[in-house]
Amino acid sequence: MTKGNHLQLFDQAHLKARFSPAGVHLFDRATGMNVLLDEIRVPSVMWTNAPRQVSIALTNACDLSCSYCFAPKNHAVLDFEMIISWLDELDANGCFGIGFGGGEPTLYPRLAELCQYAAENTRLAVTFTTHAHHLDESLVSALASNVHFVRISMDGVGATYEALRGRSFAVLRQKLTVMQQLSPFGINFVVNSRTFLDLDAATALAAEVGASEFLLLPEQPVRGAGGIDSCTAQELHLWVAQYRGKVRLTVSEAGADGLPTCNPLDKETGLCAYVHIDASGILKHSSYENDGVAIGDGGVMQAINELQTFRRRNNNENLARL
Repeated sequence: MTKGNHLQLFDQAHLKARFSPAGVHLFDRATGMNVLLDEIRVPSVMWTNAPRQVSIALTNACDLSCSYCFAPKNHAVLDFEMIISWLDELDANGCFGIGFGGGEPTLYPRLAELCQYAAENTRLAVTFTTHAHHLDESLVSALASNVHFVRISMDGVGATYEALRGRSFAVLRQKLTVMQQLSPFGINFVVNSRTFLDLDAATALAAEVGASEFLLLPEQPVRGAGGIDSCTAQELHLWVAQYRGKVRLTVSEAGADGLPTCNPLDKETGLCAYVHIDASGILKHSSYENDGVAIGDGGVMQAINELQTFRRRNNNENLARL
């Protein structure tokens, strides 16, 4: 049976399939169910072309000014029609999901329209990451049924949150109580020396408001400064080892070193797993990197191939210097 025949069978079961070095990966965006058939060895000629997940910074605009924010500070915003073409291309090439971010994606004027297009015209899972303060009744209503998961940024609780983000924690707490009206959601938590002591209270709150996961984001250096210090990183490792909370813990790949992670897709790495598109239309391996490839008229898949070639050439040059 050919790859096309397999895809037809999975389509009938409302499952999207990826073929990769890890095996056959099945995904249902409505329920979030993942099934990995890792006993199947997929020939390289059948591997899915697009990354499993793509994050897209819709705009660099944000009305907060967190010192540890990695987003570029230049004015940039993506064209709506251009994003639509990328979504169609990624979906056709086997991408499972797209995550809209920024900046602050709720400041993108056509966010609701963009999510609706993706939900109705592609089989991509639609997520976005937000500070939540603009999630009023009107926007929630416009997004309802067109978003599969939302990530809420909450670095610290109470006075810590208010000092770092300059917004009312009570207002955020109120937003969290109504999030399940929109979609399943998780909490994003930047871990540094100021927020670490709030982890117990934050995970307890996440359980109370019905969050389905708690994403640890050990602070990364921004423009050569900052980042989680070694002492706090060690304390985080101990805290994770002793964690017995009700909400599932996850961790960013950039900060996962030394933590007891489980990755069933360890054979699906690099650009096969994830890419980031910034608000200037530059495709990068991650949102923390400076170098990338501009997405031109050839589309996002051509840019991915160019970035793959660029990274391979750099690796070969580095090896040659050794």
